[in-house]
Amino acid sequence: MHHLLKFRYFFLFICLISCREGSKTTSEVTKEQDVMENPVEEVTSEKIILFFGDSLTAGYGLELEEAFPALVQKRLDSLDFKYTVINSGLSGETTSGGRNRLNWVLKQKVDVFVLELGANDGLRGIPLVETRKNLQAIINLVKEKNKDTQIVLAGMQIPPNMGPEYTTEFRKIFPELATENEIALIPFLLEGVAGIPNLNLEDGIHPNTEGHQIVLENVWAVLETVVD
Repeated sequence: MHHLLKFRYFFLFICLISCREGSKTTSEVTKEQDVMENPVEEVTSEKIILFFGDSLTAGYGLELEEAFPALVQKRLDSLDFKYTVINSGLSGETTSGGRNRLNWVLKQKVDVFVLELGANDGLRGIPLVETRKNLQAIINLVKEKNKDTQIVLAGMQIPPNMGPEYTTEFRKIFPELATENEIALIPFLLEGVAGIPNLNLEDGIHPNTEGHQIVLENVWAVLETVVD
């Protein structure tokens, strides 16, 4: 119960745009109502880890406590690490949309910023130069707001629907940005999950409960070195 009280979740918009997503589940509608009725609390004395992403971060199709950011909070609590996790995942979010809402998200001090965006860009065939530019702009703004914020970039890969060249160049964006900006990189957020039917929802895109447990380990392998 303690970790659920600490874990906080919020959206910028009441209407979510989904990446190939159908109608909302009852639990998702309830989460949106709760968010609008209960604004983000004042920042605690604990350090803040903010997950900034799309439906993968938001935990599309699952209960809030089943998504990997909430699982990270449980892991932190079990190790007695004094961090509060904030889930700022927005279903359907692109890098452009994330760039536009970032100022609002950064109104509070953030100690660790986990950037998980780009998948929807790839699925929609957005020009790679735009995706790279937006991700770099987000990184720049986080640094401008607080030079001490540690940034973790989540690598992403997409199916070869857009052709091998687009797919390959898309994958390269994330390690290249991590190197150029000297920030931590999760090589592939969905490693061990993507393409495995029994670890994803029926849409074949979003991890199910078991899938998010694996995503937790992918994230923790990098995040542990940052918080430690």
